[in-house]
Amino acid sequence: MTIPHICLLIVALLPFPWTMLAKGNKRYNNHAPRAYLAGLEGWRARAHAAHQNAWEALAMFTAAIVVAGQSGGSNPTVNALAMTFVVTRVLHGVLYVANLAALRSLVWFVGVACVVAIFFVSAH
Repeated sequence: MTIPHICLLIVALLPFPWTMLAKGNKRYNNHAPRAYLAGLEGWRARAHAAHQNAWEALAMFTAAIVVAGQSGGSNPTVNALAMTFVVTRVLHGVLYVANLAALRSLVWFVGVACVVAIFFVSAH
């Protein structure tokens, strides 16, 4: 497995810790999970939002890794960008839960820039 593939696996698994934080409450109702999640407040609500955002980020990162693979696989630049993206996604979730919105947005932007850069690097 290449570094981009490992990074893709990590990014694919990242939504789960955030949802575990959001749902990790004795009041969690597995019979009506959407209603429970809709009523969340505070850090649990932000953990749920981080969960949703992690799924959204997975789509664009998957596309970038597929394009990189089609253009010849991983190279040091793609590897570095993919690893940086993973770091930004972990930080994004932590900052989301911590309610540090401005810093979270900056980290999100760096992550998006990594994905865009993977497309451009792969276009050689």
